[in-house]
Amino acid sequence: MRQARTKRLTLSLLTSAIVLASVSQINAEMIFFANGRTMSVRDYRVAGDVITVTLRHGGEASFDRALVTHIAPDEVPEPDAAAVVPTAHAPAGLQPLAARPFADLIQTVSLKHGIDPALVHAVVQAESNYRPTAKSHAGARGLMQLMPATAKDFGIQRATTLFDPQANLEAGVQYLKFLLARFDLDHAIAAYNAGPGAVRKYAGIPPFRETQDYVRKVRAFYGQ
Repeated sequence: MRQARTKRLTLSLLTSAIVLASVSQINAEMIFFANGRTMSVRDYRVAGDVITVTLRHGGEASFDRALVTHIAPDEVPEPDAAAVVPTAHAPAGLQPLAARPFADLIQTVSLKHGIDPALVHAVVQAESNYRPTAKSHAGARGLMQLMPATAKDFGIQRATTLFDPQANLEAGVQYLKFLLARFDLDHAIAAYNAGPGAVRKYAGIPPFRETQDYVRKVRAFYGQ
């Protein structure tokens, strides 16, 4: 009788393990971009020239269909975030890009506008250290620390909207793209901190300690 109970217990544990394994993974799709990058997403839908993806950790993002070469099933589904037991995490800046906060969203928005996601991560890390509610004494807000006046040029009419991660990244990445179209990388980074007018005035990185430190910091983060 004791052996029978042991067998039943073993069978029960094995069944539980199989069920747990089946719910701890999610089906996924792999998006292949024209620039060689890939992104694993929960799901996607196509409407005309726009592809909308459901991100692994919640939320959606949309981008131009022309950026995508093809979509295929992800052969190695990642664990579902809800089924993963929380563990101690390294600081955001020391984690691989894919493991950092807002990684899926940063990659989606960056690729949508043709900017290297690693550079956007570097700016976000330097500006807010991935805190979407960050606000400076000068009034810059959100992940990419945009000033409301600057954000208006990129479709953000209300300052409080800058605390929304997706809206902030959309405006911030577009502003970064605007600067990269006019300056080389170091000068674009300097202009993000001090403004394009200051870079033109000094014909280079302005002689401000804050801006010079900022360029070195972003460059260091970008090189990680």
